[in-house]
Amino acid sequence: MQAKSRPAGRRAYVLLASAAGLATAAALASALPADAHTGGGHGQHGPSRYQDVQLLSFNDLHGNLEPPSGSSGRVTEQQADGTTKTVDAGGVEYLATHLREARRGNPYSVTAAGGDMVGASPLISGLFHDEPTIEALDKLDLDVTTVGNHEFDEGARELARLQNGGCHPTDGCYTDKKFKGADFPYLAANVLDEKTQRPILKPYWVWKKKDVKIGFIGVTLEGTPGIVSADGVKGLAFKDEVETIDKYAKVLQRQGVQSIVALVHEGGFPASANYNYDCDSPGAGSGISGPIVDIAKNVTPAVDALVTGHTHTAYVCTIDDPAGRPRMVTSAASFGRLYTDTTLTYDRRTGDIARTAVKSANHVVSRDVAKAPDMTALISRWNTLAAPIGNRPIGYISADVNSIGTESPMGDLIADAQLAYGRKLDPETDLALMNPGGVRAGLTYAAQGSEGDGVVTYAEGFTVQPFANTVNLQDFTGAQVLQVLKEQVSGANAAAPKILLPSSGLTYTLDLTKTGADRVVTGSVKLNGTAIDPAATYRVATNSFLAGGGDGFTTLGQGTGDVVGSDDLTALADYLTANSSASAPLAPPAADRITVVR
Repeated sequence: MQAKSRPAGRRAYVLLASAAGLATAAALASALPADAHTGGGHGQHGPSRYQDVQLLSFNDLHGNLEPPSGSSGRVTEQQADGTTKTVDAGGVEYLATHLREARRGNPYSVTAAGGDMVGASPLISGLFHDEPTIEALDKLDLDVTTVGNHEFDEGARELARLQNGGCHPTDGCYTDKKFKGADFPYLAANVLDEKTQRPILKPYWVWKKKDVKIGFIGVTLEGTPGIVSADGVKGLAFKDEVETIDKYAKVLQRQGVQSIVALVHEGGFPASANYNYDCDSPGAGSGISGPIVDIAKNVTPAVDALVTGHTHTAYVCTIDDPAGRPRMVTSAASFGRLYTDTTLTYDRRTGDIARTAVKSANHVVSRDVAKAPDMTALISRWNTLAAPIGNRPIGYISADVNSIGTESPMGDLIADAQLAYGRKLDPETDLALMNPGGVRAGLTYAAQGSEGDGVVTYAEGFTVQPFANTVNLQDFTGAQVLQVLKEQVSGANAAAPKILLPSSGLTYTLDLTKTGADRVVTGSVKLNGTAIDPAATYRVATNSFLAGGGDGFTTLGQGTGDVVGSDDLTALADYLTANSSASAPLAPPAADRITVVR
């Protein structure tokens, strides 16, 4: 049986699933049993006991079909002498070439993804509800992916359409051909319909070639409802990742599948920003922290490897399973900048993976290879449709407006735009707050096309703010405003702070030497130089995600006097147009509204 059999028609997956440049390679141990012979060659006695299976994986593509710009399109590489350099990376024209070359000479090869293939996408994909990305993934011969939180940005019905095909219910068909959907299964083992208590998509999938079979279980983070708009997860329940994986591992084993890979849209934070650092080396610079560590430590030993994502970081680490055996855990950063190549050695006698032989490494999707012609044609076709909208200038900047740091210039610019927009809706608007996760990229001064240096196009603005959140106004007491700031570093955000971006005039000190809510120095919080009055009322502009209490900011869900405006990208475009010109471009904000003590 072939590993990938593409029928003439699209494979159908129903919404309710049936219950039935080599980086430093990480290797779990030194050797197979003495009689092992990998490669699966056929001798006079049939295939050998051991067969190497190549697992190629990536995660968090977010519809980045074209090479990402700025820091989003680079990775940091550690050199042999200990120095580092940055390498331009990403773009599906190059990803396709790298994956196809990696598969060469590996007849037993399967390609899997760790979620967030779509959502928060640049204009070329997002404008068309990510149909271009699904088409590209089909051409990449992706075999299977788990859902991520961003697969729910437009709700379960839209996710089902991406899987099964059909024209968009509002925008219709974009071409003369009906959208056929994904030719690979989306897995959602821990996402249940609240009414039926069944997974909304397939919980697992089995890859087979000849007598070799490997099961894949897909889950997204249990906390998805806290980081997705309420409408996107309405009617859904998100279950514990470990309990769900353990449940379906038993199901697979009862079906005779002993080799299992978990696709987990949750991740960790490596000790090094270098994609090729040695995660398992002792001493400073090694190791990984974050939610994936606890998941990996507790998932049943029946699972042989974990492909992860969500944190947009790169790592190839071993973490001991509950039985104390090292197990490979990988992530390939984001935006198609890396892919992971893992060797799983399949034992035909047991049907399981020989863990001691597993090895893995992250590789750069460098741009020094030939572009895949089919991907170039795909990008050209969709860009032609997007160009009339995307090429429109909306403003001018004098330098890069980056999106990195505790307080980013891009985040401050968005907050200023929402404050200005809020004052159009209500002149009494006092301040604006922007969530860092909603700032998807910065703006680059260098021209991305023919528009000229310093020109900001609608497409570039869309890449920064692709969610189509509305700008909402609400009234809060000063005490509630202070509580919102404390929620950045306490409660749900205590372990991984989410620092909101403040509009001009709001200033305070963040003391990171302290813990919890005490990190916000209450007496330092001022608006236009005057201390926040706990008893006064303040009119606050946020996006609809925050206004619904997203990202753990429960207090922002308690405002009164709601006014719902237009989408946040319109607010940014209007602000840039009103406050910049070719002769007087806008300078990046200084990002000095929050004083950080470390």
